[in-house]
Amino acid sequence: MEEIQKDIYKIEKVDLLPIIMEKKNNLWRLCQICCAFVDGEYEVTYSFASGYEIDNYRLVVGKDEQVPSISRVYNSAIYYENEMHELFGLNVEQIKVDFHDKLYRIEETAPFMKKEEEENA
Repeated sequence: MEEIQKDIYKIEKVDLLPIIMEKKNNLWRLCQICCAFVDGEYEVTYSFASGYEIDNYRLVVGKDEQVPSISRVYNSAIYYENEMHELFGLNVEQIKVDFHDKLYRIEETAPFMKKEEEENA
């Protein structure tokens, strides 16, 4: 784990679930999961809070890689993970409840991904 900014740590995929379990066991709340597509890779940032403390863990994965779901540990992750899949095309494996691209009423597939690709062209 590498601190890239104050309270933002870059992690490897293999470290994600152990960190999630540690936060859950220490009663940290899942605040948000944010996805961005930067320079041909996904940046997925998981934010947790305890009192007035906040920790952010950033996972960087390739366009065709899968990210493990954390929805079996944090139920609220279901919505974030479905959103990341539907809007960006991020492959999230084994989401507890998969909405199969029906979270939003949109006709496009991964519309935010298209915007990112257009800006980088």
